Amino acid sequence: MSQAKKLLVVEDDPNLGTMLTDYLRAKGFQVELCTDGALGRAAYDRGGHDLLLLDVMLPLKDGFTLAREIREKDATTPIIFLTAKSMKQDTLMGFESGADDYLTKPFSMEELILRVNAVLRRTNGVTVPEPEPERFALGDSSFDPRKQVLRTPAGERRLTTKESELLRLLCLHRNKVLERSEALLKVWGNDSYFSGRSMDVYIAKLRKYLRDDPSVEIINVHGQGFRLIAGEGQ
Repeated sequence: MSQAKKLLVVEDDPNLGTMLTDYLRAKGFQVELCTDGALGRAAYDRGGHDLLLLDVMLPLKDGFTLAREIREKDATTPIIFLTAKSMKQDTLMGFESGADDYLTKPFSMEELILRVNAVLRRTNGVTVPEPEPERFALGDSSFDPRKQVLRTPAGERRLTTKESELLRLLCLHRNKVLERSEALLKVWGNDSYFSGRSMDVYIAKLRKYLRDDPSVEIINVHGQGFRLIAGEGQ
């Protein structure tokens, strides 16, 4: 029998913290609960956790700061944010600080356990990723994700943040499938029907921007997601 996964929960609401701990233990996880960011950092430093569940609005050290500190030394331990914040910029900040997923309160315990198991499956056995390139060469085109600039044979275009984030994910999955759910969670912060329709609009925009480069194509993979087909370029 495999050893139970150990989760670190950092949540300052005592009722929610107890509820999460009891539920996750009932589902077979080992759980350590901390009630502020400083205690959470100390618990993380002791080691041994397979996944971190972090509230954002924490005493002493907020969840974003805690996640960024952890990511400076640990690129692989998965992090899920649990927060009442639902603003777009907060969601993006969560992913920028190193989150693997993001749940907005109130959420169901059933949804939580599905997200936890999904993240653990995705990150099981991963290695430290190589640094991302500063520039992606795509056939006769190129993309600078930091400046959010796409250059094609038709010229240079400044992309919006969402366009840039979506193209960046496609580039990181070049010639492989980018799953719809991953793109939605990382760029839109949720995988709702309306966000899915919005993403389809942005995919259409990116196709339009790249139409002058026949060596680059974004194709639909039925029931899965999208694949960016492109050579390494110049």
